[in-house]
Amino acid sequence: MLEPRLRTMWLANAASAGAAVAVRTPRPVFAAEARRERREAIVASDLEVVTVTDHSAVITWTTRARDRAGRLRPVPADTEVRIGPADGRADARVCHFEGLRTAYHYAEIRNLEPGRAYRFEAYSDGRRATPARTLVTRRSGTPESTGVFTTLTPPPGRLIRTLALANDLHYGEPASGLFAGLFEGLRHSTDEYPEFMLQAMLEDLRLPDRTVDQLIVAGDMTDSGRAEQCRGVRERLDEWGTLGRDYVVCRGNHDIRPPEEPDHWGEVFHPRDRLVEYFAGGLRLIGLDTTRPRGAGGTISPPQLAHLRELLRGEPDRPTLIFGHHPVTRHAAVSNPGGPGFVMDRFNAGALHTMYATAPGVFLHHSGHTHRNRLSRPDSGIGVEFLEVGAVKEYPGGYTLVRIYEGGYMVNFYKTRTEAARRWSTRTRSQYLGLHPDHALGSCHDRNHVVLRDFSGLCGEPAGH
Repeated sequence: MLEPRLRTMWLANAASAGAAVAVRTPRPVFAAEARRERREAIVASDLEVVTVTDHSAVITWTTRARDRAGRLRPVPADTEVRIGPADGRADARVCHFEGLRTAYHYAEIRNLEPGRAYRFEAYSDGRRATPARTLVTRRSGTPESTGVFTTLTPPPGRLIRTLALANDLHYGEPASGLFAGLFEGLRHSTDEYPEFMLQAMLEDLRLPDRTVDQLIVAGDMTDSGRAEQCRGVRERLDEWGTLGRDYVVCRGNHDIRPPEEPDHWGEVFHPRDRLVEYFAGGLRLIGLDTTRPRGAGGTISPPQLAHLRELLRGEPDRPTLIFGHHPVTRHAAVSNPGGPGFVMDRFNAGALHTMYATAPGVFLHHSGHTHRNRLSRPDSGIGVEFLEVGAVKEYPGGYTLVRIYEGGYMVNFYKTRTEAARRWSTRTRSQYLGLHPDHALGSCHDRNHVVLRDFSGLCGEPAGH
């Protein structure tokens, strides 16, 4: 029988649901504390150097800790980045610190020198952030694996115009990550994620550190082309700007209804198989409808192809950016999980290459559909960049800025910055058995690069038809 003093101590501990304080065997107390410390230790991972411009860099990561079941869950922590020139011996200094605690860290480092290599380290509550177990950030030579990034050297001359490239809004979509019935989609517990992801992008584009002149949306603006989805996305975009002046659009395969049903997207924006042409300060923007009545693959109708040929023949040297939903190159066809049938058919892809070869003003073809950042090789030796941009509605959740200078242009991908957008982007990293980052993020060069080209003839003409 317990001695009265020991019995009183035991009852007191039991009543408070605390660990039993056994005078003779203190080891269980220490073991419990050790388990709690392991459970509460922060893990900083998912390190990504998302954006590298001539004067800035954006670095993101996530902090987690283990719950009672041993599973890693997001936990708030502070945000710290240390940086220093890679050619110097001094320790990296703290250049960014935020005490506002979050699990979804976004640090934009400014006032860097163009064309210079920098060492960097990211921390949360003293824990250094490391890349996730993905090839895209852990492969040899990446900024995440070396701890070094190099700022871009901007094109010569003054900045003329900034364009934002975006696609795959999927407004009205109920679940993210569905693929041919093989993967179960992710649903947001309280909000409509396509809506707040779109709103996060639109808010970003109006901030002083982005400030775009035109937004180009290359298809899949809705989930299924229903009337309420088309009207809803149009209302959101119209709150941001004016169609044809501030933003331009084209149709994606998700924006079409079966042939026997009304074309709601066409009623809200413009009819099917129609090429659209706009001008912005001497720059020409041409949008293509690359959709089929049924199926996910892309094509171009003969009348639309003839119209494009006529436009390019009329002004072959005018600086021209062309956008359509489906990627065009063989490189895109063989490198995407859906295979060649998922992108533009070979006949029409070849026709576009032939036309571009005789129109030296065409400098960039922007597409979406694959939900990834990818710089494709052209099928022939033409001076056109074929650029796929990641989806707005899911990881990596963002848009690409094309800053046009007199002597070329600079391409940079940005993630959207609101807390809700960063949380959803982090959650959708897990899509497709966790393989989505390797597919969607793209290399640092895919996302950030400079192309030299003569744009000195562009002027400040207003945008419009």
